[in-house]
Amino acid sequence: MFKTASIFRIADDFVLPPLEALEEVLQAARFMPCGATQAESSGWVAPRGNKSTVLVESVGGQVIVKLCSERRPLPASAVKAAVEERIEKYKQETGRERVGSKIKKEFKEEAILDLLPRAFTKRSATTLWIDPVHKFLVVDSGSLTGADKVVSHLIEALSEVPGSRPGIQVKPVQTTMAAATAMAHWLSSREAPVGFTVDRDCELKMPDDQKSTVRYSRHTLEIDEVAQHIASGKVPTQLAMTWNDRVSFMLTDAGQVKKLKLLDVVLDGVQDKGKDDDGFDTDAAIVTGELSALIPDLLEALGGELSGDASALPTEAAAAGLAAV
Repeated sequence: MFKTASIFRIADDFVLPPLEALEEVLQAARFMPCGATQAESSGWVAPRGNKSTVLVESVGGQVIVKLCSERRPLPASAVKAAVEERIEKYKQETGRERVGSKIKKEFKEEAILDLLPRAFTKRSATTLWIDPVHKFLVVDSGSLTGADKVVSHLIEALSEVPGSRPGIQVKPVQTTMAAATAMAHWLSSREAPVGFTVDRDCELKMPDDQKSTVRYSRHTLEIDEVAQHIASGKVPTQLAMTWNDRVSFMLTDAGQVKKLKLLDVVLDGVQDKGKDDDGFDTDAAIVTGELSALIPDLLEALGGELSGDASALPTEAAAAGLAAV
């Protein structure tokens, strides 16, 4: 269900609205494919899949929604060629050698409208998990900018629920110690934080213009060479870790958790105990249960969460400094 985790802190005064009311708002903003001349379209889809029409799922008090986006990317070269063709035709018809910026802008808009119906569409969907008790919002996105865009859609939807407080706000989770600093310490000291182990994959990069990079894959990291790279100035940008022998993941220098994988000890017995018809409830309960325990431990390993009022930073402003975990 979640392969990555960008984690946000919801304001302490947030109160989850009635799910029926939220469902009604999301239904009004249900996903519709791009029109012929539409560059992008976003809307809500059923987390359970196409066989369901329900847009808000609640499992064990945890709320899950899913945003779908579709866009028609146009190659810049194709747009440029179409604009140049229009400019050349304009010069021939008018006899003018110079074309004003206003006319060029109009030609570009015309070219885009002409090309859009012929462009292939690309579709993606992002799952969001709201923990209304611990006030966390988790986005399954590997892009920090993309995560913020998805969160903005959710904030907009929540604000439209009748009776909701205006200006619902969240902020990226921030920790006392930067992830890169913590990873460098763990690798240099060869001592992982309590409850975690350092695995066998790592990336180290020099923070200069050349970005010299060293990668270790399926390789022991408890060697002098790794510590020497760090001592020479290279910064860990990715580090494979395992939490309590239950969940493996890749921690990044941006604080994101990627390549999440539940280990066998978590999954053993699930089939024997039986699943719901589509497996969604079971999967959701397991994933949210494990991440609900992993997230506080990871925050603690990074020196603890920085105190501060989530309401001090609106979601729209988070794009400039988005960080997860």
